[in-house]
Parts: sequence; structure tokens; C-alpha cells
Amino acid sequence: MGRGDKKSKRGKISRGTYGVRRPRIKKRVKPETKIEIDKKIKP
Repeated sequence: MGRGDKKSKRGKISRGTYGVRRPRIKKRVKPETKIEIDKKIKP
């Protein structure tokens, strides 16, 4: 198990692919921005 292994995390990094071992990190919306948007709409 190493760089050439398709199923390992290190192998996913070397190939530049994603999968079960290396999931994509989703961007989270900050709660501060949600509050600002709500304030702009209501007045």
C-alpha cells in the first residue's frame, strides 16, 4: 500500500482523484453571512 495503490489515501493524492478514502471537503457557509443577508432583506 503506497503511492501507486488506487485504494489508499496516499494513492488518491498522487493520482489527484477523490473517493471513499479521500472525500472532498465541502465549503461551509458562515453563520455571520446568513445573518447579514437576512437583515438586508427585511428592512
